[in-house]
Amino acid sequence: MRTEKNMFKTKNFLQLIAKELLSIRRSSGVKVAPTVSLEPSKFKLRRALIITKLSRYEFEQSRYPELNEEQFHQMMRKRGTDLDAWIYHHKLHKSFEDNIVKCFQDAGCEVKMTSRAEFRSSLSKEVMNWADIIVPIGGDGTFLLAAGRASPLFAQSHTKIPIVGFNSDPQRSAGRLLLPKHYSDYPGEAVAKIKGGDFKWMHRTRIRSTILGINGKIPQSYDLYRHCISKMEQKTTRPEILDKELAKKYDAKVKRVLPYLALNEVFIGETLSSRVTHLQLTLDHGNVLYKTKSSGLCVSTGTGSTSWHSSINRITRHSMDSLTKILPEKIRNDFNGLDKDQLVRKYNESLIFAADDPRICYSIREQINVGVWPSPEEFEPRQFVSNLYVKSCCFDANKTDRRTHEFEQLSCSLHIVSISRCYKWQR
Repeated sequence: MRTEKNMFKTKNFLQLIAKELLSIRRSSGVKVAPTVSLEPSKFKLRRALIITKLSRYEFEQSRYPELNEEQFHQMMRKRGTDLDAWIYHHKLHKSFEDNIVKCFQDAGCEVKMTSRAEFRSSLSKEVMNWADIIVPIGGDGTFLLAAGRASPLFAQSHTKIPIVGFNSDPQRSAGRLLLPKHYSDYPGEAVAKIKGGDFKWMHRTRIRSTILGINGKIPQSYDLYRHCISKMEQKTTRPEILDKELAKKYDAKVKRVLPYLALNEVFIGETLSSRVTHLQLTLDHGNVLYKTKSSGLCVSTGTGSTSWHSSINRITRHSMDSLTKILPEKIRNDFNGLDKDQLVRKYNESLIFAADDPRICYSIREQINVGVWPSPEEFEPRQFVSNLYVKSCCFDANKTDRRTHEFEQLSCSLHIVSISRCYKWQR
């Protein structure tokens, strides 16, 4: 996407282009389920859409469709793969999956199933709107995928579909977004609580990304799971003409909302990870333009603060020891009486913020602090904001909603847009 300032010379011509883009908006007569009641006691569980993970065994098998099962097994063993472990965990997941389906059916619930691969590429909005609840089975990645597709923005409806996830392998996966391990062992209890309204809503803030440019076109998207170009399922978000003040401030004419909401974080950086990422940022529509070079920008929600955000900003015991060694002797002696492991733990825990916090937190990953960088010098590498304007000065930068889609982009504005509802069990 290249900025061409002289492309539009009149407001009328710009409006004409916007009108043409709006003409792709599809009208739909699909009947949707009523909006979910915010009162747990009034929630009616009748239809469940279950989304299952793609096991490593299934994923690898899908990469070689020309091989039969025996040929596939031979090739994997020659490669040095622990095929027996793959098959064991595949069967473990399938058995767990069958148990979850049975629990919902025993509760009198109609069930539809789709795999993670199908959900990415072909699951219709009609099916999503059919469901009273979406149930990802697997790990956090499957939950994040479900959350992206269940957003009202993507589904083009006012229905807010709750999501409750089951961890199919809690021995190997922490599953921070999923129900506690107890409900993996006793899933019938969880279904009974949902059916009986014995739960509390858990609100999770998500991030909306808006592309600013001169023509409102949505950039090419890539499916990060399949590693290929993917068709944008939802192209009907309207391009809007920016008001004069913002148009002048950001040197853009049109804004267009991307159809996916990020639950964990958004990352912007060079496609080639070894190349320096050069970005310009404006915080909360302020008047200062910050310039930075780094390994990329991570913008996180409270939900994502336990993940990549925490990994980027956390300190280690080794870092603490290195810091105390260079302190003056008197201060160092005071530190020697403290529990350094506890200090490290408290600091790292302080990085995590609430899932329903309306703010987002940006982190500059490995910022260059040499010579003229960053500019101004006092630019903070991590800070809470309500919205963030980012302009890429990179050679080939992309914006990534982690684990879902990646977009070619030039500049975008990131800000809070929606609240997602999941389950939090009563004690």
